Amino acid sequence: MSDGVQPATTDGSDEEYTFEDVSVVMGTYNEEEAIGKVLTDIDEVTDGTAEVVCVDGSSDRTPEIARDHGATVIEQEPQGYGVAVRAAVLEPDRPIVVTTDCDDTYPMEQLPEFLALINDGYDVVSGDRLYHGADAMPALNRLGNHAFAAVASLLMGTRVHDTTTGMRAYRRDVVEDIEWTENTGLSAELLIRPLLRGYDVREHPIEYRERAGQTKLDPFKGGAEIARSIVKVSLEERLRELPHRPTQ
Repeated sequence: MSDGVQPATTDGSDEEYTFEDVSVVMGTYNEEEAIGKVLTDIDEVTDGTAEVVCVDGSSDRTPEIARDHGATVIEQEPQGYGVAVRAAVLEPDRPIVVTTDCDDTYPMEQLPEFLALINDGYDVVSGDRLYHGADAMPALNRLGNHAFAAVASLLMGTRVHDTTTGMRAYRRDVVEDIEWTENTGLSAELLIRPLLRGYDVREHPIEYRERAGQTKLDPFKGGAEIARSIVKVSLEERLRELPHRPTQ
């Protein structure tokens, strides 16, 4: 992972990306308490120019509220975090994709910082919730996220600080180049695979706020699945790096 800022590389031209080139995507599930504020914040920060895509499996008013705010809503049966985010990421065709959550925990006011880092040459900008302490995060979750980062760092041989953040910016060719396999552990996968394939990844400190509404993830079952994904994906990518003998 690079520490230095790289020169802008926007498809071979000197033109920088703007929010007209950005799609902000998220999976939504019964988030009527927060979704309106999240979408309003995105609209205000991007002057209404960023595209917003929600993949929704809600039984409440979440999709209605999202459409009222101008978002594209793709409805599907609830199948887990990764399935929803995968559909959300692959739907738009703008060159920059930003993932976020719909529970108002992530700071949409920092979107310009993410876009600026993409314009500086990074392929992936990953929000680091733990940098400032993440006091709004439940203590068990915070401990688990530190443990996930430690395990991933050990397996990859590269120090990372927050493997499961939901707020990241990607160049579209990065997410199109990688075959994703995980569901609950998708956030970790979308950090580990780009890093181990040599993409230029930058972790960027973000504020983390107390969520609106109830969490949908069981901390023990979900935590075990995330840990499994980190080990599986890291080992797969390490094996991919090994030289392969040609078949006779």
